[in-house]
Formats: sequence, C-alpha cells, structure tokens
Amino acid sequence: MWTELYLDRLLTAPSDALINDLSKVKGDIIILGAGGKMGPTLSLLAKKACVKGGLDKKIIAVSRFSDPFAKTLLEENGVEMISMDLMEPKALDSLPDVPNVIYMAGRKFGTSGQEYLTWAMNTWLPALVAERYKGSNIVVFSSGNIYPMVSPRDGGTSEFTMPEPVGEYAMSTLGRERVFEYASVAYGTPVCLYRLNYAVDLRYGVLNDIAQNIINRKPVVITAPVFNCLWQGYANEIALRCLTICDSPVNPLNVTGPETVSVKWAATELGRHLGIEPVIEEPERANDKALISNAAKMCEIFGFPSVSVNQLIRWQAEWLMAGGRILGKPTHFEERKGNF
Repeated sequence: MWTELYLDRLLTAPSDALINDLSKVKGDIIILGAGGKMGPTLSLLAKKACVKGGLDKKIIAVSRFSDPFAKTLLEENGVEMISMDLMEPKALDSLPDVPNVIYMAGRKFGTSGQEYLTWAMNTWLPALVAERYKGSNIVVFSSGNIYPMVSPRDGGTSEFTMPEPVGEYAMSTLGRERVFEYASVAYGTPVCLYRLNYAVDLRYGVLNDIAQNIINRKPVVITAPVFNCLWQGYANEIALRCLTICDSPVNPLNVTGPETVSVKWAATELGRHLGIEPVIEEPERANDKALISNAAKMCEIFGFPSVSVNQLIRWQAEWLMAGGRILGKPTHFEERKGNF
C-alpha cells in the first residue's frame, strides 16, 4: 500500500472546504521557501485545489530546490517554480507582484554555532519580505517554540499566552513575528501568524522520531512527557485557508492537533504496531512541563483535523515496516534548553 507516490497523493488531496476558501481569495499565491519539508506538498495541494475547483490562479513556488525529490514532485505536476536564494541581494526585486503570500522560509537546525545565520534568515529576510509584499495578504509560518513550557494540566498555551522563547532559534522566530507585526501596523498589511507544532508526514515528525528509537532498540527517554502533532496534509490545508483570516493588526493562530499526546502512550502504541517492545526510560527528576499548544481557535474556525492520532500512529508504523524513506531530520521535540 505505502509508496512515496501514494503518500504524496494523500498529502495533496484537496478538501471541498479548501477549494471553497481558495475561491474567496482574490489573485495568485506565491509560496516563499517552498523547498523545505512542508513546502512541496503545500504547493502541490494549492495547485490541485485550483484545478479541481476550476479556480484561475497561479501557484508560484520559490526556493533553491536543493531536494531533487521535491523538485521532481512539483515539475511533474505543473507547479510554477522560481529557483533562487532569497538571501541573495535584491533577489526579492525579481519576484512577481502577487496579492497572496505564504511565507515558509526559516532556519532551525544548525543554529548552534551559526546563530548569526539563523537570525538573518528568521528576522532580516522577513523584514525584506514584509517591505516587498506590504500590499499582500501574508501567512507567516511560525512555531509553538515561542511559547513557554506548561504543564499538561494547563490545557496548552493559547494565542493569548505571552511568549517566553528559550534559545536562539525560538527568540529569532519571535523576532520574525515581530517584524511582520510591525509591517501589519505600519502598512496595514493583513497578516496571519501560523504557529505550528508538530507536522507529521511519515517521512519525518515526532512519531517518526519515537519510532526510530524503538526500531533501533534505543530507549525512549521521557524528558518531555507530552506533545502535540498534526497530519501534514491538514496542516498544509490550514496554511492555505489562513489566507482568508489575515488581518491588521496580525491574527495569530495555533496550528496543531487537539490531543495532548503522552510520549509513553505513543511509544507503547508504535511498539505494538511495529511488533517491538519499546524501552522506556523515565528520569526521576524529569520536568512535567512541555511545549504544548491549545488548538481550540483553529478547530473552531476550520474544523477538527481529518486524521486522528491513532490513525497517524498506525500509518507511521506501516510506512516504516514497508521500508518508506525517512528524511533524517528529527524534530528534537524533547529539547528542553532550546539548542538546535
């Protein structure tokens, strides 16, 4: 059942709700930083929704496209691509004027030791984009890492929770938000801050991280007791539908699954499907707090996710048992000190 082609088809199947919302969005859509983990399937999802809905829109994906799999996926499905390094001087000047922007460019992993590059990617480039596209609707990819860690008893951080970023990545991500917030106030730019944690694609994600430990007979250490996760197909859909809720001042939105998932429970379930007894270690002095977000606002606006955590766990195990490709990009969801 599981092949790369089948997975990408699942990730890029547009819902009627997505088509309906995109029909309300006037003009073309440009996706900046479209070559990362989510960008290729998001770009293709947008293209398929427009084709299926008969919507006259261009979907323009912009990236260096260093991943050959991503490049092939978009080329074979007719997504318009612009290959460039957005950090190059005056690169943005050559891009077309487009009324709708999905901003996905950013840097997380490799921050330690190259903090200056992370800050440049996460704050300096956004300042240039905010100026270049000040007349457009902009959905800005952000992260739940900007929030403080909280106890599962608190129900997760909401959009009203004051940020308390830990580490250079989280601080620079909040910097990205503040730059676009400034543009939203100064220019009246409609902006939605899309605060995601964590997308599950089967080739990577929190469930993949836990499953890799189980398969390799490594302990699953419970440093973070719980997590949130969300099917990437739905996460991509929400990003596109957020074009309908961009506002000035900015409109923040937590994007994640509604469940608070126990790491111990997820490891036990993955082990059951994989046929391997997981080794679980629970340090005596482990902190009971974690980076968990409250998705009530997202669910109220857009509805509950189309794929449950139970189904994601089953799919993740099946994907790995079928020899599915993995990206080798762990989420480090268990990181406590913000070092990436």
